[in-house]
Amino acid sequence: MTTSEDVRRVALALPETAEKLSWGSPTFRVAGKIFAALSDDDRSMAFKCPKEERPELIAAEPAKFFVRAGHDDRYDWLRAHLAALRDEEELRAILLDSWRQAAPRRLVAAHPELA
Repeated sequence: MTTSEDVRRVALALPETAEKLSWGSPTFRVAGKIFAALSDDDRSMAFKCPKEERPELIAAEPAKFFVRAGHDDRYDWLRAHLAALRDEEELRAILLDSWRQAAPRRLVAAHPELA
């Protein structure tokens, strides 16, 4: 089962990532931009995801992916229940994709191994 410590370890392994508390919860940032955040109960995480991709992901795996109604509606964010993630490989893929969306182009280009 994926835990908040797994999220922390995988996120902080990405280049130029820092952890910062915001709204009382840990957030993970690259170049000052949030790309992931843990929930206050450490049971889910939010991550960057284009709005147009969310419905398909939620429909495919509704026990895993969700949005917080009234909060995530206007933003490019999706949430995942940590216990529903298959393994660390899936967690890493989600966090890496989110990191790429937030990171400056120069930083992404400097790390072709993450492409």
